[in-house]
Amino acid sequence: MAERAWATGGRKGSTDRKSVSRVRLTGMALIVLALTAAVLSYLAFTVWVPDRQERYEQYRAAEPCPAQAAPREAAAEDCLVTGHFTVTKTESTFTGKVTVREATLRGQGDGSRQTVVRFSDSGPLFDRLHRGDEVTATGWRGDVVALSKDGVRQNTSDAPRDEHSGNAALGVLLALLAAQSLVFGVVRLARPTACAPFVWEPYGRWLAFTDICVGVGVGAVSVWLDLPWWTVLVTVPVLVGAVMARLLSGRRRAAAASAKARRHQDAPVSSR
Repeated sequence: MAERAWATGGRKGSTDRKSVSRVRLTGMALIVLALTAAVLSYLAFTVWVPDRQERYEQYRAAEPCPAQAAPREAAAEDCLVTGHFTVTKTESTFTGKVTVREATLRGQGDGSRQTVVRFSDSGPLFDRLHRGDEVTATGWRGDVVALSKDGVRQNTSDAPRDEHSGNAALGVLLALLAAQSLVFGVVRLARPTACAPFVWEPYGRWLAFTDICVGVGVGAVSVWLDLPWWTVLVTVPVLVGAVMARLLSGRRRAAAASAKARRHQDAPVSSR
């Protein structure tokens, strides 16, 4: 009996140690994930958003190039160059996620090479383009940024846009996920046998789900409404906090109601 009890106790202790090791290993993985997300968030706000904003401002400030300017002169002046092209083909391809709209252009002259430009929308010009149409292309820094025909103009996918709020929302989302992963990971390292409530079910799952939904939703709405990119710095955390507070309040009320119902069931029935 003593030998069997000793053997059983040894196996149980070994299992407990393995469980603790797995929890701590998960905590280390979460910390690494948090550091990665934090670095990406930092790069979003220090490199990605500022560079795109600067490029957009430079594009808006660019003036038309002097008449008959050579390509090198146009590049040096950082100006807008125009040229006349003929449409040889238009094509819309659905890739399963997005529709890719392309127009193939040929410059004037027999030796001109073809240029393919892409559009993010079908209008106002792309749907009107047909093979053989003469169009005017606007170029900037080696990219075709706009096409025009009969007074109708449309930007191509290469045109700089003032749509940095979506990028900022992604940066805030990465920062929130980094904070959540860091807290959950540190708790697993500090107290692997008592991680609650910093666990995946239910709070971790709901918090991650809320971060992603709010971040993507606010970013899309900000781009659609053309809001300044810095507005998402406040909007996303506030909405995430409000949603989580409501979820926690609802779970607490449900838990209180369940506990009250159990007390009524366990209460002894008084005899008459």
